[in-house]
Amino acid sequence: MPLQLPPLGLYVHIPWCIRKCPYCDFNSHAAGDSLPEDAYIEALLRDFDSEIDRIQGRPISSIFFGGGTPSLFAARSFDTLFDGLLQRCTFSDDIEITLEANPGTFEQQRFTDFRKTGINRLSVGVQSFDDRKLNVLGRIHNSGQAHQAIHHARCSGFDNINIDLMHGLPSQTIEEALRDLEHAIALSPNHLSWYQLTIEPNTEFHSRPPTLPADDTLWQIQQQGQQLLASHGFDQYEISAYSQPGQRSRHNLNYWRFGDFLGIGAGAHGKWTNSISGEIFRNWKTRMPSDYLARENTFEAGQRLLKAEELPLEFMMNALRLTNGVETGLFAQRTGLSIDTITSQLKNARDDGLLEVNQRIRPTTQGRLFLNNLLEQFLP
Repeated sequence: MPLQLPPLGLYVHIPWCIRKCPYCDFNSHAAGDSLPEDAYIEALLRDFDSEIDRIQGRPISSIFFGGGTPSLFAARSFDTLFDGLLQRCTFSDDIEITLEANPGTFEQQRFTDFRKTGINRLSVGVQSFDDRKLNVLGRIHNSGQAHQAIHHARCSGFDNINIDLMHGLPSQTIEEALRDLEHAIALSPNHLSWYQLTIEPNTEFHSRPPTLPADDTLWQIQQQGQQLLASHGFDQYEISAYSQPGQRSRHNLNYWRFGDFLGIGAGAHGKWTNSISGEIFRNWKTRMPSDYLARENTFEAGQRLLKAEELPLEFMMNALRLTNGVETGLFAQRTGLSIDTITSQLKNARDDGLLEVNQRIRPTTQGRLFLNNLLEQFLP
């Protein structure tokens, strides 16, 4: 079946933080006394040059600056990057450009300057409004600075703000978790990313595990928190994403709908479709910042072709994170495979009460609770 090229996003990784948090397994590194901003921006543009053939005539529909703490870079660095990108490609007229930022790195003039560059969405890594919990998490800010950061963002002209908030924190009670949510809701964000702390390998928390809440407490936090968010107009459209009407993250929706995205920067990942062969690839970049900066033309550390038998799982791992799933026809559009290739898997998942299949492929409430069991149906 002919494959229709999906929308194209751009992910830009900026790998430096003021300090590495003990729960973080992202590719982030302590910044030190100075950042090689100019050299890194130049490297990003060379990296983008190596990806240009994968654009295949599409405009960039969204850009996401992740890290690390991208807001450590100056606005002039983003201006230089945008100027360089626009010499190489086109942006959609309504492009969404998101910058991750952490409280403690906020100055109002700095963020006013960010807004002037064309960045139009902020994702603020608050994580908690409880100073004791912030200390355990190794965050550099306190609750007052978190409130101030959102205020500064609004005053700087940002009218599209996401707050990142975690629950299931060490020794956290149900009341403490809900209080965090109430603090966040009171700040009137457009979007909330509310997700449970997990202990990941190669983190300080993994080598020295903190005491986490019991499973029953985690369940109560999840249930009561979702009810609280819904009562304030936040729609849960993905496992950990909640938005006010019309404020869903377009960049992340492109991931979940199995769209294409280029990844530039140290350790960035990408996924792209070849319009001629219909083949779908994933690739990743050199991870260490020093190694990345030393590269001249070859930033790619690896690439692999997704085999046809892998595509159903690859597609469903993204699409079934969405509460409302995806339209049935999207499977063929994004994978090039007929929906008939997964008829038996869909039937089994439906018979198990994990999936609804009509005009949409949608996980049931049970399917969302047991997502891993649902995804096992689509293993090669």
